[in-house]
Formats: sequence, structure tokens, C-alpha cells
Amino acid sequence: MSKFIQILIFVGIAVLAISAGFYFRTQLQEGVQNEMASEAKKLSAESLFSASLPDVQGQNQAISQWQGKVIVVNFWATWCTPCQEEIPEFIESQKKFHDQGLVYLGIALDQANKVKTFSEEFGINYPVLVGGLNAWSLAEATGNRMSVLPYTVVINRSGMIVETYVGRVNLKKLEKLVIPLLKEQPQTQPST
Repeated sequence: MSKFIQILIFVGIAVLAISAGFYFRTQLQEGVQNEMASEAKKLSAESLFSASLPDVQGQNQAISQWQGKVIVVNFWATWCTPCQEEIPEFIESQKKFHDQGLVYLGIALDQANKVKTFSEEFGINYPVLVGGLNAWSLAEATGNRMSVLPYTVVINRSGMIVETYVGRVNLKKLEKLVIPLLKEQPQTQPST
């Protein structure tokens, strides 16, 4: 067998192996995300609504003040490139759906001064809270078992987690979920 044919066979096998690796990695990530989403759907958002965190001005804000709205909670950090990529889309979506009862809520796992500067530079038009590293427990309580950023949680008007996203959110997919939620009325929980 000639050297050229050996090289072609080697390159073909390498391409096949790399393609298989990407395929299985994608399947694994989707499986983990779906598992986390169904697990998070079973959880209530009580731990999130019971928390208070400082905003970029240092004023403590109770997350419960946004109950009754459709809330897109985004855990992020200033150093996170996928976070930086999705924030301009969140700003646009907030403009578009705010009057219908949508609230994006950024919870930054970062230093307060960096978050404030970043928020001003990007012109973030939704509430940004600074959770620092302590907010990891909130992210975990809502289903982020892998400690990944960005991590996004969608909560309906009734205060229930309806979906979670690991990594950068596809805005069209997110809005396809959120638009029907904006039309729903809150469900009252039966008293026990």
C-alpha cells in the first residue's frame, strides 16, 4: 500500500472519529439538559423567591417582588463570553415584552463593581442583582447541577419553574416558550 493511501485512510479515520465525538458530545449535553429541565420542573421556585440580593446600587431586593410576572432568571458573570453574547438579546426581548408582564432578572455571580460597570456599558434595562459566589446555591436549587454559566430559568405567573436552559439561550426558542406564558393567568395553589 502506498504512503499516500495510508495517509488518506488515516485522515478518513480521524475525521470519522472527530465527527463521532462531536455527535456523542451533543447527544450527551442534550440529554443532561433535558434531565435537568424535567428535574427543575418538579421543583418550586420557593428558594429563589425567598432570597434577597443587592442590586448594582447595593440596595437589597427581594426576588419575591416579581412574583405574578413571567420571569426569566439569568445566572451570569461579566467574564462569561456566552453570557455577554445573550445579554443584548435579553435587552431587546425585555423592551418588546415588558408591558405584557415579562421580567428578565439577571443574577450575577461576580464582583459588584464589575457588574455595575458592565450593566452600564451594555445598557441593561432589567433588574440586575449581585449574588457573588453565594448565588451558586440559588442556581443549584433551580436545577443547575453542573454549575454552568450562563444558566437560565423561566418561571410562570404562578411561580413555577417551567423550563431551564444550560448555556447560551436561543432567543427564538425562549420567546416561543414565553409568549404563551404571558397570556396565562396565575394559578392559585390549593390551601392545605
